[in-house]
Amino acid sequence: MEFNHVTVLLEETVDSIGVKKGGIYADFTLGGGGHTSLILERGGTVIGIDRDITAIENAKRRFEGQSFTPVHDNFSNIKDIAQRLGIEHFDGIIADLGVSSPQLDEAERGFSYMHDAPLDMRMNRSDALTAREVVNTYSSSELFRIISTYGEERWASRIVDFIIKQREKKSIETTYELVDIIKAAIPLSARKDGPHPAKRTFQAIRIEVNGELKILEGAIRDGVSLLKKGGRMGIITFHSLEDRIVKTTFASLENGCTCPKDFPVCVCGNKSVVKHVTRKPLLPSKEELERNPRARSSKLRTVEKII
Repeated sequence: MEFNHVTVLLEETVDSIGVKKGGIYADFTLGGGGHTSLILERGGTVIGIDRDITAIENAKRRFEGQSFTPVHDNFSNIKDIAQRLGIEHFDGIIADLGVSSPQLDEAERGFSYMHDAPLDMRMNRSDALTAREVVNTYSSSELFRIISTYGEERWASRIVDFIIKQREKKSIETTYELVDIIKAAIPLSARKDGPHPAKRTFQAIRIEVNGELKILEGAIRDGVSLLKKGGRMGIITFHSLEDRIVKTTFASLENGCTCPKDFPVCVCGNKSVVKHVTRKPLLPSKEELERNPRARSSKLRTVEKII
């Protein structure tokens, strides 16, 4: 399969990390290689990381002979990856979070509510946990926590009730079976406007299967620790939960001191590690949204290491 993907905030992201000739950069989420390609064009060396072997194999072919090293791994292991490759510091790091277009469009991966396929949703197909296991074996309380928290779904309780009732009759095997259950659970009046009724639940299950939010803060902190002074990290998010983690982690690294506000002097000794490159996140332009509607919820936040 060809891993074609319309890269979101392409120029903005690469510009934000200030790529320089001969610099070493980590692409935490290689995907279709759009950001990596532009970094290479500007003279950078790229360590491209992805847990999806399809993305890795395509990148190997696309960037053969260039200053590019593919790594089939989870970006949460960035410290181990850097050690294996003998890299002490990076000049910049980028991440484009969430699911990629090829993963959504490849029906058999089970990410999309628009295609009928086995419930899978694994970014790394060698991982054990699948969407089928989540839907059929998690308790009602676990399902409610996932769908209400990760999906921010107001109808989470009803959706879980309908899932439990259905799986008591027979296991839920496909994406369309799950879509039908969700549609039945959400009142018709609530389905008339807004996104596809299954969007939030599918997002929630995908996040659970791939542990996307659990790894994010630690990966950001580990990545920043590997930046040179003056090195930058730029992260693109697509929904509020990801963005909240990125925003608060960046703020924590910028603020440094963790002492209570009423302390007259700092006693914790923590210092500011980064500064924001832009105080507000960068959003896609009107022109980009017309070219690529999937970019509509994207936000780019960038920080620079100062010590």
